Amino acid sequence: MMPGPFELIIILVIVLLLFGGKRLKNIGGDLGGAIKGFKKSMKEGENDKLDDKEEIIEAKVVEEDKNKK
Repeated sequence: MMPGPFELIIILVIVLLLFGGKRLKNIGGDLGGAIKGFKKSMKEGENDKLDDKEEIIEAKVVEEDKNKK
């Protein structure tokens, strides 16, 4: 069961009293930075995977000549 708007306001007031506005702002900034870093690393990982696939596609298969033995 989801809390209603009145319950959410009460929870917000309690959190503000416990942490204070400045500390809560710092926590939000740190969380935002962590999310940006995570997204950036995910994009870099996707680019690495694409580079690997391109290398595999460009690879050539060399067959042995059975008559030369």
